Amino acid sequence: MTAPMDVPSSAPEAQPGAVLTGAGGSIQGRSLRQIAWLRLKRDRVAMAGGVVVAVLVLAALAAGVLDKLFGLIPTTAFNQDLIDPDLQIPKGAFGGISLAHPLGIEPTSGRDLLARIFAGSWISLLIAFLATMLSVVIGTLMGVVAGYFGGWVDTLISRLMDVFLAFPLLVFALALAGVVPDNAFGLSGDVLRIALLIFIIGFFNWPYIGRIIRGQTLSLREREFVDAAKSLGARQPYILFRELLPNLAAPILVYSTLLIPTNILFEAALSFLGVGVRPPTPTWGGMLSDAAHYYQIDPEFMLVPGLAIFVTVLAFNLFGDGLRDALDPRAR
Repeated sequence: MTAPMDVPSSAPEAQPGAVLTGAGGSIQGRSLRQIAWLRLKRDRVAMAGGVVVAVLVLAALAAGVLDKLFGLIPTTAFNQDLIDPDLQIPKGAFGGISLAHPLGIEPTSGRDLLARIFAGSWISLLIAFLATMLSVVIGTLMGVVAGYFGGWVDTLISRLMDVFLAFPLLVFALALAGVVPDNAFGLSGDVLRIALLIFIIGFFNWPYIGRIIRGQTLSLREREFVDAAKSLGARQPYILFRELLPNLAAPILVYSTLLIPTNILFEAALSFLGVGVRPPTPTWGGMLSDAAHYYQIDPEFMLVPGLAIFVTVLAFNLFGDGLRDALDPRAR
């Protein structure tokens, strides 16, 4: 029988770090934010939508500054010499497109369409963003409270959501915007109309995101970290805002990007029906309403604001879908 071989005590032990280093360097951990960003970068369609959204936001911010503070955007400059006096349509083909007016001019007035689209962008995006923020704040607060406490609190808030969802919002918006005078609540002019639209769109749309947050909260309140916080004596406000709310950041962000284009369309619809921001301040919906009278003789007049709304809504939807897939790949 052979004796077992003795292993020298001086033999070095293999270290896991040495193996990893020899394989090409140490492994670095990645946060959930970094992982989501890597997934989002791989989605070229979503990144293209994000680039368009960024360009639109920068253009709207620039338009607001240039138009309101410095008056450098000629939204009310009339060019009657470019209008056919007999037909009252722009001279030349394709709605009077030229180097001076790349998107053409309006019939009868001769106002530059590019300047009016550029100036109207900040109104549409401002109303959509602020209305979405209002909806998100109310919906998140109501959804978290209903999902966490349950019982009669959940029943009361859920029935309130049902009432708001069944409310004829468009009819109410038409009635409220039509009866509010030009001076009310210490506001007047465009500021009053913008504030009124933000209130109507934001306050009555919160149940959509509220239901989503409620469902997520119902799932999160049974998780181990909530039980651990309770066992350590954490109070309910701490659990709501320090434990649950950070874990709801992803769905809040995703559904906010999907709610913004809906609000853009709703603002355009109200302006189209004549209860939005009033002329001569340009809005995309108001330009579509004016173009409805000339679509047979000058279809390009309707095409420009229609494409502006279409491209903006499409870019937000593509970016929102990509962001949802990046933050929750299981939802694909």
